[in-house]
Amino acid sequence: MKFSVSHARDGAFTHDGLRPFFEYRDLGIRDATNGKVVAHVIRARPGAPAQHQRHHHEVEFQLVYVLKGWIRFEYDGVGEVLLTAGSCVHQPPGIRHKELGHSDDLEMLEIVMPADFATVVDEG
Repeated sequence: MKFSVSHARDGAFTHDGLRPFFEYRDLGIRDATNGKVVAHVIRARPGAPAQHQRHHHEVEFQLVYVLKGWIRFEYDGVGEVLLTAGSCVHQPPGIRHKELGHSDDLEMLEIVMPADFATVVDEG
């Protein structure tokens, strides 16, 4: 592991993340932890509609902290959850969920372990 610092001016948002309706700015944690953890800021792409597919992630740890705007999820066994600026959610490993919608100004921090993980979309 190595020391890492990331400033907003250092990293541009890209469209090469998990969801095409979001933009991602990598915070350099993947490299600093040799792939054990990934951390990125995610923001909505205005006008790009969300795809509401139920899925789960094969992870050991996943945390989402909303910096700006709002996002609504539906979690199996929990129901609908609205996250707004300042909300934090720990998504337990394997919990099935889907996004129901988000604001055009959504920005959130996501931390996931391991850095490389599979997302499994439910059939049907």
